[in-house]
Amino acid sequence: MTTRVVVVTGGGSGIGRATCRRLQEDGALVAVLDVDGESALDAAGDGIGIATDVSSPKAVESAFAQIHRALGPPDVLVANAGITGSAAARRLHETPLEDWDRVMAVNVRGLYLCARAALQSMLPRRSGHIITVASVAALIPFPGRAAYSASKGAALALAKSIALDYAGDGIRSNAVCPGMVETPMTQWRLDQPDLRAAVEQRIPMGRVATAIEIADAIALLASDRLGYMTGHGLVLDGGWTAG
Repeated sequence: MTTRVVVVTGGGSGIGRATCRRLQEDGALVAVLDVDGESALDAAGDGIGIATDVSSPKAVESAFAQIHRALGPPDVLVANAGITGSAAARRLHETPLEDWDRVMAVNVRGLYLCARAALQSMLPRRSGHIITVASVAALIPFPGRAAYSASKGAALALAKSIALDYAGDGIRSNAVCPGMVETPMTQWRLDQPDLRAAVEQRIPMGRVATAIEIADAIALLASDRLGYMTGHGLVLDGGWTAG
């Protein structure tokens, strides 16, 4: 069996880091792209880690060129890199323009750039899978997080657009939509007992997810065991959006 090459953006921490570990357990060679180069290298294992700002066209082009040289063309892209914005990025009229632009640059433009780069090698082989890490905020916007919610809605829509446009080329595109997950990005909130309690009260299962639970779902998608699934947003939220 040929070893799969998987690119994971934002793979240095949180869901991305857990995904790298899970995919490596499945025998994949992982190329880790992260703005923190040391974290990318640490998560890469037998693959490669590259310091990359996914919102930069030159950085993404350079990273994918390195991946091709070191590991070969990617079979799967896990577009996980994302940010929520600063504490000032709250309701729309309160969100500074620079926060809006930065959230969109990473969460939407970064997905576009990395998917475009991956498609360049997937199209000639008529094979590939792009997995976008969106959020339940794409379905039910988070209060006080206008830029983040809008960006994740756009990311889910783009994942579905890719599925429609490239199904005839043998390329699939799906998304995962996690609810609240215990990661470095959410730790500031979950470390405060009253805020954690408020979050958990909204979740029928009564707890937030672990990063590895989301990584397990990504690994399942990447395995091709769900080979007929494309254009889908897989919700992993402990029942949060079921009501």
